[in-house]
Amino acid sequence: MADLRSLLSELQNALNQKQLDAASTLMSRAKRTLLLQNALIPTPSTPPELIALAREILELGALASIRQTDAPTFTRYYQQLQPFYDLERDSTTSGKVDFKTSQRSKITGLYMLLLLSMGDSTSFHTVLEGLVEEASLKGYSVEDDPYIKYPVELERNLMEGSYDKVWRETNSERVPSEDFALFSNVLVGTIRSEIADCSEKAYPSLPISNAKNLLFLESEGAVIEFAQQRGWVLRDGRIYFPVEPEAAARSEKDILVASSTIIENAIGYARELETIV
Repeated sequence: MADLRSLLSELQNALNQKQLDAASTLMSRAKRTLLLQNALIPTPSTPPELIALAREILELGALASIRQTDAPTFTRYYQQLQPFYDLERDSTTSGKVDFKTSQRSKITGLYMLLLLSMGDSTSFHTVLEGLVEEASLKGYSVEDDPYIKYPVELERNLMEGSYDKVWRETNSERVPSEDFALFSNVLVGTIRSEIADCSEKAYPSLPISNAKNLLFLESEGAVIEFAQQRGWVLRDGRIYFPVEPEAAARSEKDILVASSTIIENAIGYARELETIV
């Protein structure tokens, strides 16, 4: 196990110094070592110290994948970690394996945030229900944990259509860590794209100043850059969307009144609520 402890230390140093290529190389070596020691999946015969080392290595692999913005690899690490986290949930193993260094709540919270950014509210609630059940058995609330509370509050705001609150939360000091900020940006980008899609269908055009607020962008320059990426036409301080001929007759007053409806319906979370509850 000395080799694994050495690899773990090197991996931690590489991540702390943001040397992601070096971290990937070290992860490959560490996973081969774990495979040779039959420790990638814990079993009753796996030594407790080896279980703790394997879990820590896989957790660092998950964090490295986030920092490389590699969601599929992060998801695979999350799935690989579940047998280790099952041991943590099992009170009969609590005195055998060292869980003090476990990053379970952080990894789980990041996975929930990823699910939100993908619009997968069903999987999000599946994870959340398991956490709520476990918390109730142990006499605490899932929202006592800041890593879990953050995605839960974001999802609640999404359900309510309070996208302005989502925007504020992802830009506040309540973001639990830098790793959460990465997926938070993905989530805001998803919301922005959905609102843009709805805007194209609902409006013939919008003033750039209105689009700035609607799309949660920080400046009109950012609106112009986003519009160019979408292939929108910019003319005389307005954005012109591709529209059906009959939509061209809508007045600016209609557009401004309808903007709140666009926001409320931009994402399909609300439509899924009744099937989830």
